[in-house]
Amino acid sequence: MQIQQGVFLDVDSVHRGDLDLSPLQSTLSSWRFFEKTSAPQIAERIATAQVVIANKAPLRRQDLGQATNLKLICVAATGTNNVDLEAASQQGITVCNVRDYATGSVVQHVFTLILNLSTQFLSYHQAVLAGQWQTSEQFCLLDFPIQELAGKTLGIIGYGVLGHAVAQAAKAFGLNVMIADHKNATPRAGRTAFNEVLKQADMITLHCPLTEATKNLIGKAELAAMKPTALLINAARGGIVDEHALLQALKQNQIAGAGVDVLTEEPPVHGNVLLDTTLPNLIVTPHIAWASRESRQRLINEIVSNIEAFKQDKPRNVVT
Repeated sequence: MQIQQGVFLDVDSVHRGDLDLSPLQSTLSSWRFFEKTSAPQIAERIATAQVVIANKAPLRRQDLGQATNLKLICVAATGTNNVDLEAASQQGITVCNVRDYATGSVVQHVFTLILNLSTQFLSYHQAVLAGQWQTSEQFCLLDFPIQELAGKTLGIIGYGVLGHAVAQAAKAFGLNVMIADHKNATPRAGRTAFNEVLKQADMITLHCPLTEATKNLIGKAELAAMKPTALLINAARGGIVDEHALLQALKQNQIAGAGVDVLTEEPPVHGNVLLDTTLPNLIVTPHIAWASRESRQRLINEIVSNIEAFKQDKPRNVVT
């Protein structure tokens, strides 16, 4: 298919000067790259484009309706909730996403959170900065209890590509792994009932999408079911964990700690209960589990492959 004009609406959400964009630039004869694009700017910027790349920039029905040349939308992510898929389908616009590009980065971040919480890394770092080691009567500080991972149990909720990769990495730490089945479902072979995982796991990591079925999947009752020594890791999506319930569980020592990379609103311009307090057993990172340089370069390369396949009338990673 002959396509020449492309627009990348929010390149700064992926690229900060550290990626090779030349393979992408070579796919079409004409590209316009915008650092970011607000909703009111979208209609004008996509008006003549045949290919649009967007990470989080919203592609709404009214804007797509004016983009009469548009043939292909490449979402620079796996999730496609920023695109009106029904409108795109009705207009004959192909929508493609990118899958499984951030596995190594996410696995690394999950264990970064687990290890930081298990070793009380931040507390010890702060103690050194505060001069506590320098004035210690012993050669080391033993102020904060450290837990080894070996022999403990990791519960995984969501067993797709990421869940599988986390399970594989867990073996290197000597962790036992439990795979949770869907909530209220009879467990399949190789899976454990959801509630049993909550009760038995020493740490739980979430790798499921945010859907109506998984919204507030981990709430007050689920947190109460966990061990008081357990850790909760959410590098999946904000909204899977009830943030108010998590804050109370941490304050009341119902669980030992939590590592959170995602919030219900991103960026959290209206604040968030998990950001409005300082707790030694809570680590919040700004949605960066996916964001290694290698991961972001794979993302660009996969978009290139999506465009090239579409040009050959063999579209890949098609959502609609």
